[in-house]
Amino acid sequence: MKIHYYLLAASLLTMPAFAQETYENARIADTDLNGTARYVGMGGALEALGADLSTMSSNPAGIGLYRHSMLSVSGGLLLQGKGNEFANGNKLNTSFDQIGGVYSMRTRRNSYLNFGFNYQKSKNFNYILNAANSLNGSSQNGQSYLKGMIGNEANGGFSVGQDKSGTYYGYIDDRSSHTALPWSNVDYLYWNTMIPDASDGKFYAYDADSYHFNRANKGYIANYDFNISGNLRDKVFLGVTFGLKDVHYKGYSEYTEQLSNSMGQVTLADERHISGSGFDVTAGVIVRPITNSPFRIGAYVKSPTWYDLRTENYTTIANNSTQGGIYNKGSVSNAYDYKIWTPWRFGVSMGHTIGNYIALGLTYDYQDFSSMNTRINEEAYVDYYYGDVYESTSADVVMNNHTEKSLKGVSTLRIGAEFKPAKNFAIRAGYNYVSPKYSSNAQKNSGLASYGSSYASATDFTNWDAINRFTVGAGYQAGKFNIDLAYQYSSQKGDFYPFSTMSVSDGTKTYTNTPTLSKVENNRSQLLLTLGYHF
Repeated sequence: MKIHYYLLAASLLTMPAFAQETYENARIADTDLNGTARYVGMGGALEALGADLSTMSSNPAGIGLYRHSMLSVSGGLLLQGKGNEFANGNKLNTSFDQIGGVYSMRTRRNSYLNFGFNYQKSKNFNYILNAANSLNGSSQNGQSYLKGMIGNEANGGFSVGQDKSGTYYGYIDDRSSHTALPWSNVDYLYWNTMIPDASDGKFYAYDADSYHFNRANKGYIANYDFNISGNLRDKVFLGVTFGLKDVHYKGYSEYTEQLSNSMGQVTLADERHISGSGFDVTAGVIVRPITNSPFRIGAYVKSPTWYDLRTENYTTIANNSTQGGIYNKGSVSNAYDYKIWTPWRFGVSMGHTIGNYIALGLTYDYQDFSSMNTRINEEAYVDYYYGDVYESTSADVVMNNHTEKSLKGVSTLRIGAEFKPAKNFAIRAGYNYVSPKYSSNAQKNSGLASYGSSYASATDFTNWDAINRFTVGAGYQAGKFNIDLAYQYSSQKGDFYPFSTMSVSDGTKTYTNTPTLSKVENNRSQLLLTLGYHF
């Protein structure tokens, strides 16, 4: 085959509406166990014990237990246990995790009014994913080819045709000039480099023997929390937090298939950036059911986080096969805005102290990720008189139905204990469990008639299992200053798929493209240091 170097430029931005895909949204909706070293060291089980800045974003009533003003700052190291370093991803990363303070005012003898602010990383994206396995004849280009065999959007595919420039596109059907929503960035690259054969003008899919995949994830989600809380006669504690979110995600991946019959290989590389902001509101209460008792019960509710996001991708293909295809290289890029609304979150907690020596905490909360709402941005209305712009959105019904089937409710259990062998010294331990978010049979469906499918630039997905976190910590107080250390080990396993399963029948024969899963892990260690000052 002749070697051509050809840059493909696709602009799908003529569409008036944009949304995102279930698995991409699930990444943004996640949270980590992070904050102050005391909070992490006790497994996050401080929602009823309170008096820790990290409870500001979970149970705001915990800030009401402060009787003195204070400031704290936290940072540390994050280490990935397994994995090969790739691109700009590193297994060891430093992290600035928290800074904040509380101003406490006495209003009555046993009552206080407190105001707080806290910056805290709710999500750290730093993670390298490596996967490799056999394919037994299935292939990523085979998935794009079968979608063309389907022939129309209604059945999860598209009708392939050429525009005036000779560029291949996938249309709603053979009578339409409108691009089908299942026609993705990945499909565009394969159908304009590899699948059409320059020698005979026919279309071909190519089997693959094996694949290897690498992705470097970087970035974070930052919380900026503003709190007002109160202490009513040291019996009832109330609080509300207004939270702002700041999203910074970068991911770079390379997927390479080794084609069958010694035909060479093809590599798809994708770079994606997601940025934006969001806000939410959290309200909570802590009650002493028995006057002067050290036992406390807490409850809290967190609204959805209303995210307004922008995503950008630059995706390339390198067709290094020995035969077939019309071009050896291609690229496509897109940028668009979209919105997601995360699920409501509900939690209950208990806390108990024994003298000044032991503190025990237990927290349970629930969040139904199947109810996550992907929103389509529609045309904006401009008020020219006042100069204001009003955006309207609507639910991406197709993608939300897929989310409902692919994700499920998640339970989080936090258990923590603190022991003070001396007045100014404490040791801590905790356990944090997060149930699986993904349904056992979930997969990234590339055939959905959704804008989230249309703008997809990668076909891989991972069904992650439960998260188990084990924590220990220690703290020392010298006068008005305190120093706290915490160590967290987080373990999670998952099933990685390079693409989803697809089966197509032409009436006489059924063609099936089934990927081979790879077992992957996300095991991380965190070392966290907090410095505090009370006044």
